[in-house]
Amino acid sequence: MKNRHLRKAVVATAAITAGLLMTACQSSTADSSSGKSGTGAAAVAEKASDSKGSGGSGGSKSSNGVSGSFKNGKVTYLAPGKYIVSVPGKGDQQFLVADDTEVYGAGTICGDAGSEVDAPCTLDQLEAATKKAAVSADVEMRNGIATLVTERRAAQQGNGGKGVNGTWFGNVSYLAPGKYTVSDLKGTEQQFLVAEDTKIWGYGDICGDANTGEGGQGGTECTEAELETAAKKGFSAEVVISNGIATTVRDDH
Repeated sequence: MKNRHLRKAVVATAAITAGLLMTACQSSTADSSSGKSGTGAAAVAEKASDSKGSGGSGGSKSSNGVSGSFKNGKVTYLAPGKYIVSVPGKGDQQFLVADDTEVYGAGTICGDAGSEVDAPCTLDQLEAATKKAAVSADVEMRNGIATLVTERRAAQQGNGGKGVNGTWFGNVSYLAPGKYTVSDLKGTEQQFLVAEDTKIWGYGDICGDANTGEGGQGGTECTEAELETAAKKGFSAEVVISNGIATTVRDDH
């Protein structure tokens, strides 16, 4: 009888001991697993936070950035990769530059003021020029980042100052965004710029229809984009220039 009770006690003790050992093992395993899992989650969270931190400002600027054309502006340096373009009537607009930002110069940023073709410049040259003084330029912007910065030529620098004011009849050709030439019957070319208030009238060459017009005085008012497209092909026109800027471009109907 005693032996039977003793065997039962031994079995019960063994079962309890096994249970305690199993519980301890499970607890240890759970703690170990929990610890590793927690560390991994923290690392992922930290990495995500770092990723947001490093790209957040750029994303914010991109999503909130301004897009559009800023013509006849003054570009000044702010900080590495950051500039301001000031346009009369529009105020100041900050922008960034990127590796694929195109920059063209006409003697101040880079290049030769006497050349009829703008020179491609580096971002370092843009920075160096704008650190010295504000540069007259047109800026094309997308999401707060400049896609194109084109230096504007001084009116007196074109063709030795000849033909800066007056009316020219001849073939209009494209040079660069906002910059064109008109050649007379002798083949002499006069460079000119266009501004937001330049009147562009088409009678079938730039835009519109050759058979329409407002008493021979109007035609169809065209956009600068249509002028640029037509000038890349070449067309004949009357161009009225004041201080190197076209006040009127009227295709030869």
